[in-house]
Amino acid sequence: MTHPELPNLPGSPLELSGVEKALLALSYGVHVIGSRAADGALNAMLADWVMQVSFKPRLLAVSIENDARTLRFIKETRAFTVNLLHEKDGIEIARKVVMPSEASKIRGRSEEAAAKVIDKLATIPHGLHDNGCPVLDEALGWIACEAVSFHETGDHTIVVGTCLDGERVRPGEMLIERELGWEYGG
Repeated sequence: MTHPELPNLPGSPLELSGVEKALLALSYGVHVIGSRAADGALNAMLADWVMQVSFKPRLLAVSIENDARTLRFIKETRAFTVNLLHEKDGIEIARKVVMPSEASKIRGRSEEAAAKVIDKLATIPHGLHDNGCPVLDEALGWIACEAVSFHETGDHTIVVGTCLDGERVRPGEMLIERELGWEYGG
């Protein structure tokens, strides 16, 4: 089926297929995944692809790029948090965590620039859950998880975690990707 009334997305450098256009129409929440390494180093990453996958046991899944620092940390410790960003002020947090911590993931950087690791949590008020992972002070809510399985699927790995603890801490709604004007799909 074709829909000629759908224009190409503005700023898109390539022609998009029908499947890509449809996938970009999906709506995703905006989350910050908190993680820690075995040595105690912390990380935060922006994630759109998060969902509950079971009631009993209560399980949550998050899809993370295969080369992400967060995935390495979760594999080391099996611990992570999912922070739901608030519709009112979550965009400021999203801007602080959207870029990779490891500058080497960005092509074209000099060797010196690529060697840098950015502490994305340095300017974000947060505490630590008992599992050692970051819980953001300004989140709409948070869920602490223990990873129980990893499923490599193309260029991402789906991490399934048991929900150990969590809280909705503010009234309001979750920030969704469409409100950011960013896309992560297609």
